[in-house]
Amino acid sequence: MTVDTPKLWVEGAHKTFEGRTALAPSTLSLQPGEFVSLVGPSGCGKSTLFNLVSGLLRPDDGRIEIDGVDVTGQSGHVGYMLQKDLLVPWRSVVDNITLGAALTRGVTKADRAQAIDFARRYGLGDFLDHYPHALSGGMRQRVALMRTLATNHDLLLLDEPFGALDSQTRLEMQQWLLKVWAETQRTVLFVTHDVDESIFLSDRILVMSPRPGRIVSELVVNLPRPRTLQQMTEPDFIAVKRQILDLLHGTAAV
Repeated sequence: MTVDTPKLWVEGAHKTFEGRTALAPSTLSLQPGEFVSLVGPSGCGKSTLFNLVSGLLRPDDGRIEIDGVDVTGQSGHVGYMLQKDLLVPWRSVVDNITLGAALTRGVTKADRAQAIDFARRYGLGDFLDHYPHALSGGMRQRVALMRTLATNHDLLLLDEPFGALDSQTRLEMQQWLLKVWAETQRTVLFVTHDVDESIFLSDRILVMSPRPGRIVSELVVNLPRPRTLQQMTEPDFIAVKRQILDLLHGTAAV
């Protein structure tokens, strides 16, 4: 791998189901440490693209590389977090964070130590032995993200992880996620339907068309980091939001 090698390179990935195109040929790249969001209408192929990158699906055509290595159709190369936290109800916070190790090779002392460190660093140090039913929605999503981090993959796919949360908790989680991302220096591809969320979090935003989905525009977010809630009402933020809404609702040329 060279300095210029993308963390993720997707070239012409295309997928059909029963003769219907779920994802039109799509190309994108992420550089190491980038935070990139995908936005688009429901059913445009965002989750299909995620499943191709994760190796859960194989594209009908195209190529997917991570760190310059062809991983097309291969799983086990990314951390993948869904909107539902999927916590195991009979496992504690620490045991849920180490679930990936438990299902693959067995949990080691190092795995538990890492899980405890994540929980303490990111706001759940007082809940190590609690079970999911005792946690709020935001706390459950924190555990789910720590479980994703614990896979120790540099590339994380986050598929609407805050979509089910109320607006106040969602803002808190966005700020928390940016803190975790800055400290862990992972590369993130993030799916959301929330335009404000995509701008607040991202370095770049990829806008997709309606089905059959394809990437129709790339917008660079030049807001300084660390991000603050005050930025969400500033002219630069509003200008990017207007561009995205124009693209999503058909008032901009693509």
